[in-house]
Amino acid sequence: MLRRFALLFLSIWSCGLAAADERPNIVVIIADDMGYADAGFTGSTDIQTPHLDALAASGVTFSSGYVTHPYCGPSRAGLLAGRYQHRFGFETNPAYDPSNPYMGIDVDETLFPERLQRAGYRTGMVGKWHLGAAAPFHPNKRGFDYFYGFLGGGHDYFRIDLRQPVKEGYTEALERNGLPAVFDGYLTTALSRDAAEFVDRNAEKPFFLYVAYNAPHAPLQAPDELLQKYSHIEDAKRRRYAAMVDAMDSGIGMIMESLQRNHVRDNTLVFFLSDNGGPQASPNKPTGWNGSSNGEFRGGKGNLYDGGVHVPFVASWPNQFPQGVVCDRPVISLDIAATAVALAAGTEELPRKLEGVNLVPIVKQPEAGPSSRYLYWRESGVRWSILDDKLNKHVLDRPNRSPELFHLATDVSEQDDRVKEEPELAEQLRNAWLEWNEANVASRLDNYKSYHKLRDRFFLDAIPAKATQQGYSPESIPTFPK
Repeated sequence: MLRRFALLFLSIWSCGLAAADERPNIVVIIADDMGYADAGFTGSTDIQTPHLDALAASGVTFSSGYVTHPYCGPSRAGLLAGRYQHRFGFETNPAYDPSNPYMGIDVDETLFPERLQRAGYRTGMVGKWHLGAAAPFHPNKRGFDYFYGFLGGGHDYFRIDLRQPVKEGYTEALERNGLPAVFDGYLTTALSRDAAEFVDRNAEKPFFLYVAYNAPHAPLQAPDELLQKYSHIEDAKRRRYAAMVDAMDSGIGMIMESLQRNHVRDNTLVFFLSDNGGPQASPNKPTGWNGSSNGEFRGGKGNLYDGGVHVPFVASWPNQFPQGVVCDRPVISLDIAATAVALAAGTEELPRKLEGVNLVPIVKQPEAGPSSRYLYWRESGVRWSILDDKLNKHVLDRPNRSPELFHLATDVSEQDDRVKEEPELAEQLRNAWLEWNEANVASRLDNYKSYHKLRDRFFLDAIPAKATQQGYSPESIPTFPK
């Protein structure tokens, strides 16, 4: 009897494993500072992105896809936490400081890769972290079995040089699972190669791979052969930017080829998006433009207009999703965590803290999902925006302006302010935003520029005689471009 029970148990257990093995692999690829209109599938004619275009053609393009913040760190925090980063005080870019155990994402926050880990997924991350450089925040402690990349907000694309330390770690060594690592050639290509190798090593069981490019974020650096390829583009920044996007696209092709080579592409859900819109020139920052284009959208990185938060957003899963479909329902990066966790757990019931929605039912049945939904933004505690599912957007992009109301379905460029014509709708949206904001907290972090100034002043005050001997003074502390 005992033997029969044991055999029955093993049979049930093995069936459970078989079912688990049928869960999809999940790959999330995120670009950095990529303009909305800079891929073929979003309208670019001067930058070649055949692999991104193929990815879009193989799945669903969300034409109203958004992120939770108009710049790097907070956007990535919301993506990985699966809830608005304002809930845990991550509202600005943290400074790169490996010695500061407080300058990073809240250690009590469960990131969704950890939830996938608990569900039996092998988890890996390649690329840019930007959620804290000290030990408590390290990717290997925040849900990733494997990490290769860098902890700051950016990196030089060709070199590591420890002889000339640069604030924000742009020439620091890379890391592989906490140990110093190097790269050969061009950084974007090296990251792509490593991501493809992760797939090669882990194709036998469900895995999650987060590929966080720093391309096409500054510094604007690209291989000579790609600069030659785009030599017909007259604007020097646009030319370098195009070459950087091209290199990233080729790297994405390497990852997709690895999925194909290991016969797991059909059962792999691949997401692609950017962390925010492309930076745009302004009277105050005429050199801030990186050569990107947000098309018809107003503004760019740093704005709460669509140019700052409306991004290219694709999901492809050949086994389950239709191909070449455009979904116009508003979605947000939070939905990636909700979808991944639901698929990994095999249940429609999500952890209480997750604030996104599972996109699978929405893709398969466009009428599914919440009948009414708002998307929210807050920046620096004072700038705010809200979007409803009918694409009505109420926004205060600058505190010295009045709130504006736009119908994005007919005014994609946000030029026709409807506040005076529709005050009741504006009030309804504002009240919904205020209700959402009640659960938010103040930012725990100091902006990285201010932080570096404070730290420099601390050292100058601590060793004034030595500093004076070396010619330093508070007035000589450098400023940092955003």
